Amino acid sequence: MSASAALIAAAEGGIIGDGRTGANLALAVGAFGLALGRLALARVGRRTSTGSNARTGGMAAIAVGTIGTVLAVLHVATVGGGPGTGNGLVGAVVAIPLGLGAVLLGRRALTRCRRTGRPADRMTV
Repeated sequence: MSASAALIAAAEGGIIGDGRTGANLALAVGAFGLALGRLALARVGRRTSTGSNARTGGMAAIAVGTIGTVLAVLHVATVGGGPGTGNGLVGAVVAIPLGLGAVLLGRRALTRCRRTGRPADRMTV
């Protein structure tokens, strides 16, 4: 199975459950990306090293947010019926801004890391 076929199957929820499964998967991935982006932003301002780099967290937030957005858009494009029919359309529509927010937070963390010209775990306040 190719990567695009796996994403479409996950967005439709056809392999792993009912129609809402794809939307719930996109919601979970988007929320996880949002949490990663927030943690990466918090790491940029810390004085002491926590063992992980904010730049890595920012890139992870961008990647996870992009995957969540793609899953949500695929689910919206392939769902049959409208809101309130139990197909997960509303959940997928909510997952789109979650994924985009994760991408934006990850990008903001990367921008703050580059602005200082230092590794994020060595910054001083």
